[in-house]
Amino acid sequence: MHPALSIIFFTTASGAGYGLLALLAAGSLTGHLPADATFGIFAFGWALGLVGAGLLSSLGHLGHPERAWRALTQWRSSWLSREGVAATLTFLPALAFAGTWIVAGRISAPAAALTILGAVATTVCTAMIYASLKPVHAWRNPWTVPIYLLLGLYTGALWLALLVHAFGPQFPAASPLAALLGFAGAAVKRGYWTFLDRSRADSTPETATGLGAIGKVRVLDPPHTESNYLLKEMGYRVARKHAARLRLIVMLVGFGLPVLLSLLADVSASGPAAILSLAAAVSGSLGVVVERWLFFAEARHTVTLYYGASHA
Repeated sequence: MHPALSIIFFTTASGAGYGLLALLAAGSLTGHLPADATFGIFAFGWALGLVGAGLLSSLGHLGHPERAWRALTQWRSSWLSREGVAATLTFLPALAFAGTWIVAGRISAPAAALTILGAVATTVCTAMIYASLKPVHAWRNPWTVPIYLLLGLYTGALWLALLVHAFGPQFPAASPLAALLGFAGAAVKRGYWTFLDRSRADSTPETATGLGAIGKVRVLDPPHTESNYLLKEMGYRVARKHAARLRLIVMLVGFGLPVLLSLLADVSASGPAAILSLAAAVSGSLGVVVERWLFFAEARHTVTLYYGASHA
C-alpha cells in the first residue's frame, strides 16, 4: 500500500499523544504522579498537541477535508467514523483531567479513568481501520491492534520520561517503564514480521479469478497499459533488501538505542538524565515513523493479483 506521509504522521503522533495521556492518568491514579502545575502544563500541552496535530494531519489525506465532519455520522459501520467519534469524546475528560490538575492542583479520578478509556478506545479504533480490511493480509491479523496500542504506550512513555526528568515530580519508574515497553514493542514487532514472512493470504490468482479448477493462472496481458490509481495506492512495492534494511533500522533506532538511553537515564543525575531521555524520545519516535512506513509499504491488496502478483 502507498505509505502516505499524512497518515504516517497521524498514526505515530496521535498514538504517542494518547499513550502519554493514558500514562499520565494511570500514574496519577496510582499516586506516582502528583498534580504539579508546571509539569502538568508541559505534559498535557505536549500530549494534546500531539493528538491534535495528528488528527489535523489525517485531514490532509482526504479528498475533501471540508467534509470530514460527515464521517462522524457513519459510526455504526465504519471504524474510521468510530475513531473520529472516540477522538472527539476523549477530549472532554482529557481537558477536565488537565484542568483539575493544572488549575485546581488535584487529581480527578473519574476524569483520569475516562481519559484512559478514551485513549485506548481511540487507538484501538485507529488500528481497526486497517485490521478490518479483509483484502490486506498484512493488516487483517491478530498483530495489528497490539502493535498500535503497544507502540503508542511506548512512545508516550519515552516522552513521559523526558518530561519527568526535565520538569516533573519524582517518578523513578518513568525510564524503566519506557525501557520495558521498548522490549515488549520490539518483541511484538519481531513476531509480526515473522508472521508476515511465513504466511500468505488465502487469496491467489486462482481464487481471485475462480479459475483454480482449471490449473495455474497467469496474466497474459495487464488490465491497463499504464499506471493507475489502484497500482499507485494499493500496489506499492518495496524491495526485499530495502525492507530488511529498514527493519534493522527500526530495531536499532526505534527500540535498541532508546532502551539503552532510558536505562542510562535511570542511573544518571537529573541534568544528564533529561538529555538522555530527550535523545531516547527522539530516536524512538523516528524509529516508529520508519516502522509505520513499513507497515504500509509491505502490505499488499488483493487487487494486485489481477495485475500479475503471485500472492497478496
